[in-house]
Amino acid sequence: MTNHEEFEEPRVNDKRRIDPVTGEPREPAKADSGAQPAAEPTGHVDLGGQAVPADASTTPVVPADSDGAESGAPSDAQPAPQAEADELSAEDRALLEGEASKVEAERAALEAKSAAQLDELQRLRAEYVNYRNRVERERAGDREATTASVIKAMLPALDDLDLADKHGDLVEGPLAIVAAKLRGSFDELGVVKLGEVGEAFDIDKHEAVAQLPSAEVTEMVVADVIQSGYRVGERVLRAAKVAVFVPAE
Repeated sequence: MTNHEEFEEPRVNDKRRIDPVTGEPREPAKADSGAQPAAEPTGHVDLGGQAVPADASTTPVVPADSDGAESGAPSDAQPAPQAEADELSAEDRALLEGEASKVEAERAALEAKSAAQLDELQRLRAEYVNYRNRVERERAGDREATTASVIKAMLPALDDLDLADKHGDLVEGPLAIVAAKLRGSFDELGVVKLGEVGEAFDIDKHEAVAQLPSAEVTEMVVADVIQSGYRVGERVLRAAKVAVFVPAE
């Protein structure tokens, strides 16, 4: 580059829309001569060959099918019902009847077995109840027999207390206290004294050692108790020895 060459000054494009000197708005730059002007809206939009107003809804129009119904609409037609199943063949019917007969036979066998087991259970239950009752009776009898054997061994002591009572030795004193305690213990064990003057003679609990005829009685009546008797429960330990009045002839 020589000194004689002139420098090309830079080109500045002022794109400001307002003139800084006058303050007036500037004219916009014109478009290139080759540009096509924008098409003005015609007021209709072509959709699939159908004219739709430009301001109309943008919902697409569904074309009608050949039957006049809109495509995509649910059809009211119902599928044809399936044909009913054919009737069972003779072979299948015979097979089912055979199975039913087999099931019925098994049911009858089970019912018979159940009835037999129930009868056996009831019989065993009855045997158990009888066994339990028998054992309870035997236990009660054993207790009564044991008590009776002990009391029977002490009957001579009770006889001595009765004799002392008749002689007036048990009115007071230490012996009276001992006699009262001993008789109380026998009462707790269920010991019952037999033989009372004036009661009817009973061969199960009385032993007549003397008979006294009397015109005042019509049956045998205890006149005097010579030796008292005792029983525990229904077991008579010793019959009472008594003198009885008998009707006079």
